[in-house]
Amino acid sequence: MTMLYDAKEFSSLSDMVYHHLYEAITDGRYHSGDLLIEMKIAEELGVSRTPVREALKQLEREDLVVSLPNRGVMVRGVTDEDLSDIYTIRALLEGQAAYWAAERITEKQLERMDEILELMDLYTRKNNVEHLVRLDTSFHEIIYDACRSNAIRNLLTNLHQIIRTKRMNSLTVEGRAPVSLGEHREIYEALKAHDAERAKRCAQTHINAAEHVTDNR
Repeated sequence: MTMLYDAKEFSSLSDMVYHHLYEAITDGRYHSGDLLIEMKIAEELGVSRTPVREALKQLEREDLVVSLPNRGVMVRGVTDEDLSDIYTIRALLEGQAAYWAAERITEKQLERMDEILELMDLYTRKNNVEHLVRLDTSFHEIIYDACRSNAIRNLLTNLHQIIRTKRMNSLTVEGRAPVSLGEHREIYEALKAHDAERAKRCAQTHINAAEHVTDNR
């Protein structure tokens, strides 16, 4: 069997399989209701069934899959209820991150955000959603760095990953990308002014607007 991944990048084979399946579920390659067959996955990745079984158990602990008696493992995915909860939690955390970032952000970080906004403007005009999602992630990561909270960074990074496909889909809605750009600019101006309350409000408004667009897809 030939491995499709470099095992050196992961702590174990089960970790490698886990990351492959996690990404496939969260980016929509596997859909809710799909059955995951151990033997098929093992053959595709060039590993034995043992690390596949361990990876599936980890995904089950995270509620992304469910074991069905006599059928195997089925993708649960992210439900509408999950999505609503995630956006509610994300709005709270993004707001707090922006609040702390406004008090602690450096000039160098602000300069980098300004550069990202210029690129976002470019790719908004080009309607390049893939680049916009990457730039959106980079923009928010600066806020997480500036707020200096590892807990918030880890939680929000994980939530971003889980709803990656939803974030991309929201930017394909007509008119959403330029509005999103404007929301990012407002966050930036609040951070630049070191106005913590304003930064918090702008961040939460941005997340709530993204949820509204997602709800109406």
